[in-house]
Amino acid sequence: MNLLALPKIDLHCHLDGSLRPETIIDIAKKGGIGIPSFDINEIQREITIPLECKSLNEYLKAFAIPNLVMQSKESLRRITFELFEDASQENVKYMEVRFAPLLHTVRGLTVEEIIQSVIDGINDAEKKYDIKGNLILSCMRIMPVDRVFEVVEKGKQFLGRGVVGIDLCASEEEGFCEIFVGPIALARVYGYRVTIHAGETGIGKNVLEAVELLGAERIGHGVFIKDCVEACFADLNTKEKLKKYM
Repeated sequence: MNLLALPKIDLHCHLDGSLRPETIIDIAKKGGIGIPSFDINEIQREITIPLECKSLNEYLKAFAIPNLVMQSKESLRRITFELFEDASQENVKYMEVRFAPLLHTVRGLTVEEIIQSVIDGINDAEKKYDIKGNLILSCMRIMPVDRVFEVVEKGKQFLGRGVVGIDLCASEEEGFCEIFVGPIALARVYGYRVTIHAGETGIGKNVLEAVELLGAERIGHGVFIKDCVEACFADLNTKEKLKKYM
């Protein structure tokens, strides 16, 4: 079987983890943006996770350089288009891309401008290739709760126009779900679907709490649910939701 020719969907793709190294260099040169090197091989190494990566925080360092060149409407639109272009070459037919709008406000863009620019990139790709896409708005767990409310509020106008879901990501601490019950509950009221990064770093209980407290319909990674004793004593409804992660 030719796997490349097989039609596919991708429901967990990070925009800032999907840049072409040559695009990083091109945008940096044109915009006078400081990056460690203009050598494509060096940039490729900088944005590639090493096999010996020992922690989530170490893993996330690879996203730093891409975010430097994702601070304009033009670059966000281009990078999104290129991601969908690359995915179409692998015969991906539908893709949900997640990214954190607040990471792209460094040079003055509003959250609304950022979201619209990424949607524009998706639309550009849909016109040229046999692929469809939507967005999941990620919120950083290291940011204050009011910033999550901000993303939920400013992103709601794009629901049904390119945005489909809300996410929590970045460094994972035990019990983080309790902190974000309010904004995620509001997101559900507005019509966002909920997917939560949880159980990535040895804390299986976070997966259970993402389902019970946040109403998560999907879990990002969730591998450490296997070590969650509390999941064995969850109610039947929660156990049914957790089955796919156990």
